[in-house]
Amino acid sequence: MTWPTVALGEVLRPSTDRITLLPDTSYKQVTAKLWGKGLTLRGEVTGAEIAASHQNRVREGQFVISKIDARHGAFGVVPSDLDGAVVSNDFPVFDVQPDRALTEYVAWVSRTDWFIALCKQASEGSTNRVRLKEARFLAQFIPLPPLSEQRRIVARLNAATVAIERVQAARTEIDENLAALIIRSNETYQAQPIQLADALDLDEDRIAIASDITYPQVGIRGFGGGLFRKGGVTAADTTYRHFNRLAAGQFVVSQVKGWEGAVAVCGDEFAGLFASPEYRTFRCNPTVLRPAYFAYLSRTPWFHAKLAPATRGQGARRERLRPEMLLAISIPLPPVEVQDLLVPLFDRVAAAAACSGAADLDQLLPAMLDEAFGTGAGKQAKGECRGEAES
Repeated sequence: MTWPTVALGEVLRPSTDRITLLPDTSYKQVTAKLWGKGLTLRGEVTGAEIAASHQNRVREGQFVISKIDARHGAFGVVPSDLDGAVVSNDFPVFDVQPDRALTEYVAWVSRTDWFIALCKQASEGSTNRVRLKEARFLAQFIPLPPLSEQRRIVARLNAATVAIERVQAARTEIDENLAALIIRSNETYQAQPIQLADALDLDEDRIAIASDITYPQVGIRGFGGGLFRKGGVTAADTTYRHFNRLAAGQFVVSQVKGWEGAVAVCGDEFAGLFASPEYRTFRCNPTVLRPAYFAYLSRTPWFHAKLAPATRGQGARRERLRPEMLLAISIPLPPVEVQDLLVPLFDRVAAAAACSGAADLDQLLPAMLDEAFGTGAGKQAKGECRGEAES
């Protein structure tokens, strides 16, 4: 259902509770996570450690937004544990008008993609100086059903969140059990210490970058998160002179983030895509290590712990996990015949985790938000927002 829309100024009223900071008093500071993830504690410091003599005190249930990062979803409702915390003038504070909206309803609205789009429309400025314009923000429109309907929407979304969290907890438990099974099996069944230099060979398919070709890219998530597709890159988009083309079964290592588990075995779905030269690729020696087995082993925290000491450099931006460091690592490995027997077992446990979690679980809540507030209402709010920005 599409609900009537109202200007945010009818729901949110600016609020200022400016206090003098006392040097010896401890204050909680608020920070806003990006992309509608809400407010959290930045830290707790004394007044003497804050580079200002006055700041604004916030109260539970107020809406706080970052002028600088509003367009990136940096805002949220003050939780109970941040009641009495302080924020700078870069974080405008608003009271939710109880006769128009429930605080929880505003909190849920602010988690939608289209609300972030409203904040983008309400921000202006040159590069690195884009700021939220408060008056323009309050002139944006959001869907606003009656309070009784707001209560129904909030109750439904709260119940869905509890259910999703239960499913995610079950998936996490299965994932942890799988990792424990992999590690225990790897150290148990006729395992012998093997230097990775005997199990992996540097194997890179370097492709010179041509000016008239787009190269689809891959990235690697940290902590065993695996490969993911990125956008295409042309010669004009990069200073690199070549990319590494991936092949199925290759072990891919991010030199920059390998120490935190940004490693993965390339599956068929990523074969033929490209990675920067900072991603080194290795071929598994088939007489020592099976790619399917290593795909599981390389995702475990146990294996990631082996990578951190092999990283060299000064400061996080200079640390590198270079091929010679990786190949010098020694790990226990069972014979390849045992590896072949273990992979189907790992597959069955991984399939159970996938069934318990559902591949699109992360998209379920956003879809429910669109449905709860009405896709038409969201689009209408966006349209009115664009009209306001253009006037």
